[in-house]
Amino acid sequence: MGPAEGFGPDALSPTDFASAVTAITSAFGDPTRRDIYLFTHEHPDGVTATEVAHQFELHANVARHHLDKLAAGGHLEVSVGRAPGTAGAGRPSKRYKPNSTSVVPDLPVRHDDVLVSLLGKALSRLPRDEAEGLAEEVGLEYGRTMAAAMGDVADVQRSFRTALHAVADALSAHGFAAHAEQHEGQLRIVSDHCPFGDAAIEHPVICAVDRGMVRGMLETLYGDTTALTEASRPSGDKTCITTISG
Repeated sequence: MGPAEGFGPDALSPTDFASAVTAITSAFGDPTRRDIYLFTHEHPDGVTATEVAHQFELHANVARHHLDKLAAGGHLEVSVGRAPGTAGAGRPSKRYKPNSTSVVPDLPVRHDDVLVSLLGKALSRLPRDEAEGLAEEVGLEYGRTMAAAMGDVADVQRSFRTALHAVADALSAHGFAAHAEQHEGQLRIVSDHCPFGDAAIEHPVICAVDRGMVRGMLETLYGDTTALTEASRPSGDKTCITTISG
């Protein structure tokens, strides 16, 4: 029996399963991060980076890194406020809390082949430049929404490199199995899996959606950037590569 067989009619394909494992490993591969995730489930009202730092004897910045990693992967929700039952002066803290009562994270990769195929066919009816612009605009708006879900943006402004890694984590949580790297002096995001499947091969213009997602997230987390598609599976490449410049 293959790795993705026997899971019912909605089973993940082997590539989707591999992408889901990559996303979960990125979030939970660190033992301390796993313990922090379990710790948040003991506090349904949420925890702060300071509380996590105290509990695990970490520097506050290290604790915040772990929490933001879990949030970027969609495993924690972020809000800004004071703990229930507390009041007084001082700036409200960013609080991280689990987004479900289940400790075991769900495999996040899901996509509707019919809708993706419909999108590709609809875009193919437009002139290529117009279709790419529309696809990238959709991705841009969705990327902004994804970044906003990571919490108080004003409190998480990051360096270019840190933001790029956060974007790669978020993309992995959405099925792209992505990682950030530096290659020949350029920063780029490499995606080892495309959740759009065969629809992107048949309609390469769909690739502009994930390019827009990258731009939208970076715009929110860092600032304006330029994203260029350097390689893509529809063009015959082994991976999809988006080169980023600030």
